[in-house]
Amino acid sequence: MKHFKYTLIAIFALSVVGTPWAITTFPQGARVVDSIFSYVGNNFTAVFLHTPVITITQLQKKYDVAPKSKTKVRILIMPGHEPDYGGAEYGDLKERDMTVDLARYLEGFIKNNNHYETVLARDKNNWHPTLANYFNTYWTDIIAFFNERKSETMHLVNNGSLKKIQDGLIHNSARQDVALRLYGINKWANENTIDIAIHIHFNDYPRKNSSNPGKYSGFAIYVPEKQYANSTTTGAIADAVFKRLSKYNAVSDLPREEDGIVEEQDLIAIGSYNTLDVPSMLIEYGYIYEPQFADPVTRDSTLKDLAFQTYLGLQDFFGSGNDFSLAYDTLMLPYNWTGDITADKSNKSDVLALQSALLLEGTYPPQAKSKNECPRSGKFGPCTVSALAAFQKKYGIDGNGERVGSETRKILNERYSVQLK
Repeated sequence: MKHFKYTLIAIFALSVVGTPWAITTFPQGARVVDSIFSYVGNNFTAVFLHTPVITITQLQKKYDVAPKSKTKVRILIMPGHEPDYGGAEYGDLKERDMTVDLARYLEGFIKNNNHYETVLARDKNNWHPTLANYFNTYWTDIIAFFNERKSETMHLVNNGSLKKIQDGLIHNSARQDVALRLYGINKWANENTIDIAIHIHFNDYPRKNSSNPGKYSGFAIYVPEKQYANSTTTGAIADAVFKRLSKYNAVSDLPREEDGIVEEQDLIAIGSYNTLDVPSMLIEYGYIYEPQFADPVTRDSTLKDLAFQTYLGLQDFFGSGNDFSLAYDTLMLPYNWTGDITADKSNKSDVLALQSALLLEGTYPPQAKSKNECPRSGKFGPCTVSALAAFQKKYGIDGNGERVGSETRKILNERYSVQLK
């Protein structure tokens, strides 16, 4: 650790002293020197914690050459919690099962792209055999790894090299063996050329009656705090994913999560005590009691679309965009509406697609309402009725009232029932 620190200082000093000579003698060297300063500026504090992670440029280059090389971008997908323990529950709904469902969809999208290789950490019953064997074989080493990184980090806090951030957010404490398995996953990821780790979760909020919905809604992405070695690259990936998810989904309205991307020092999944040397983010995809999750009719479509948005965000980071060449950036469309929709007669799949179309039309949510108040829920309620009225006014449709009638359905099908590409 000490030798690495001195080496970095020497490189930094050499860059400062040598810059005028390098640029004058070798003009093309200006770009190299600029890269050095950029890298040091972004990572100077972080590298004192441990080794530098893969940079944004290095990761994007790895993606570009992956089809022609044997080395693909390796993504670890970690469904939150243990196969048989932990996580939020709402009625019969279990977070630990929902995370697997979404993870499988995400894995499916990623596997279709020959730039990637995936590792799904667990299913609903068991850990991935490689991880299960790793826990059994290297348990003592995992404990030593945790103690070493914790001691190293606390030493930096105590001598002032690392500032401890109190962000006011409270996270549930993990059982000791559960926490050590998460640290074990971090250690395994460091040792096995994982390039990106994505942890999948759903949120919950304490309330007197757990059978009733809570007061908050929306998604948030947790990333390592900027002093950590894996923060810069993680932040760039998370920003791309956030932009996709936020187009169709509400951002969390829990205080301190409103920005959508939250820097955090204490979550194990993203490298508490600087235990991760690879980019890692934890996505809370929403609150388990939100209507689109609580209703089994809309849940599967919602989880699949959230996975798709996450995949598109990864593609945006790598500069590849929608490589499925779909006309729409949501799986809710295209859609063919065949019958009227009213408050008394509505198919939830019809309404999900309708809400998506109205969102693209700019009328959903209706004015003065937010996506938190008006999620894509599949419910034909006041939010959808108001947005529908604005759509009908936009296209000069009279006489349909608070319903999707033949005229409205005609316009919707003309615009959103056909795959355009």
